[in-house]
Amino acid sequence: MKKITQSLFLFTILSCTSNAAVNDFCVADLKGPDSPSGYQCKPPNTVTVDDFVFSGLVAGNTTNTFNAALTSAFVTDFPGLNGLGVSAARLDIAKGGSIPMHTHPAATELLIVVEGQITAGFMTPSAVYSKTLKAGDVMVFPQGQLHFQVNSGNGKATAFLAFSSANPGAQLLDLLLFGNSLPSELIAQTTFLDVEQVKKLKARFGGRGIDYS
Repeated sequence: MKKITQSLFLFTILSCTSNAAVNDFCVADLKGPDSPSGYQCKPPNTVTVDDFVFSGLVAGNTTNTFNAALTSAFVTDFPGLNGLGVSAARLDIAKGGSIPMHTHPAATELLIVVEGQITAGFMTPSAVYSKTLKAGDVMVFPQGQLHFQVNSGNGKATAFLAFSSANPGAQLLDLLLFGNSLPSELIAQTTFLDVEQVKKLKARFGGRGIDYS
């Protein structure tokens, strides 16, 4: 019985080692469907070094509603990240710009400021954690927490972001509230905002639908 147990243990170890070797990486086949476990793997004979290199973290266009730009290096941009649990992005915020309240349901975020000044923070039901950051400062936002970044300096601000997921996802509070098809009066009732203000915000964020009037 002891020999059988030892043999089964050795077989298990070898099987695990073999699987680890086979599954060191799984470059995403972006032509296939995405799933909670990631994309299917490209055939190994089609994988090249370019699948593991991303050269697109350049300054984005900040001429928009938020005066900010996020340039992503997620799995949809960078297939080699598939299944590895990491991704990155570049954040550019013009003077007076901001990244509004949002969450990343699938990832913790690390913010690394490289230029300018950014006031950033996150909140829980019982506390707010906010600080003004300068070049060289790093701040972490736990997974799923509502957080923000505001350019609080006199010039542009730049930061790099790291995420604990190849595809962190994002839910922007403003877009969720005012970019939908719910009637303005219903949104006003559930947010305690003035109806006219809700209509203005819906117009700004692309909301649609029929208003009660």
